[in-house]
Amino acid sequence: MKLHDLAPAKGSKKTRKRVGRGPGSGLGKTAGRGHKGQRSRSGFSRRAGFEGGQMPLVRRVPKRGFTNIFRTEYAVINLDDLAALATGGEITPESLADAGLVEMGYGRLRVLDRSALIAQGQT
Repeated sequence: MKLHDLAPAKGSKKTRKRVGRGPGSGLGKTAGRGHKGQRSRSGFSRRAGFEGGQMPLVRRVPKRGFTNIFRTEYAVINLDDLAALATGGEITPESLADAGLVEMGYGRLRVLDRSALIAQGQT
């Protein structure tokens, strides 16, 4: 094989659509934009979530409360689960995930003690 024999895979290259280059091209005159209307004008760019004047979904759906976008997610594990897992070896996030107590990928881990819940009257 020589350098002049190299060619891209069949169908991988597609010619650019040349719009507005006369009636013979099939995309002349209106250049594939149709007649009149908002999208036919130059400089048109639709706002994200715009639904053509219909009330957008984000405004139709009722909203309650507040969602903190900076919330920190914790994987929770109880002390009695840790005690059952303890076999004398070192406890790492990987060993907890292998035991099925937490999911891998959680950045933070929080260990809870059930005695605090019992003192408050919760179980």
